[in-house]
Amino acid sequence: MQASTKENATIGRRGFILILSSPSGAGKTTLTRQLASDHRWGLDVSISVTTRQRRPSEIDGKHYQFIDREAFDALRSADNLLEWAEVHGNFYGTPRKPVEKVLGAGRDMIFDIDYQGTRQVRAKLTDDVVTVFILPPSLAELRHRLERRAEDSPDTIEKRLANARMEIQRWSEYDYVIVNDDLDDAFRSLEGILIAERLKRARRTGLTAFVEGLLAEPD
Repeated sequence: MQASTKENATIGRRGFILILSSPSGAGKTTLTRQLASDHRWGLDVSISVTTRQRRPSEIDGKHYQFIDREAFDALRSADNLLEWAEVHGNFYGTPRKPVEKVLGAGRDMIFDIDYQGTRQVRAKLTDDVVTVFILPPSLAELRHRLERRAEDSPDTIEKRLANARMEIQRWSEYDYVIVNDDLDDAFRSLEGILIAERLKRARRTGLTAFVEGLLAEPD
């Protein structure tokens, strides 16, 4: 990983967005946090905007950027949101300009969004998006994980499982699919994806000049 980082600094490349999606309980949030907190990878985390009220435990600009509906509508009308959704009467979205600034600087970002958000981001930044779908090893194990979290009522768990069946049907829309039977194995698979995607020829903007320099060297 360190060698890859040094190589990218020498040659230069455009960053990309790594999107993780999964049904609730399959592990995307845990894996996203684990990757984002591992400083060896240097991943930036997108900060969404939202029109809902800030909770006492939240910090503006860290957890979300809290804006009013008028500001949100202005961003959406100007096509300055990569993706957006309405949830329980509140609006959420990902500002486009900060993301493009990070990618242009050769850094990568990680997103934890559903298949609908993934479709929106891919439509706007097709060549800059790498998508990963996280599958549970079985629906029985998914149920066990949701029950073990002890965060939801039985009715909510049933709704999550029903939604999971619908979400799993979208697996073929993704570039990579990981079955999260073991969290450490799933994390290593994500590391492999990051290494491979960072080495893609089309993404390495300084590679042509680097090769021309090699060929110009005397024998």
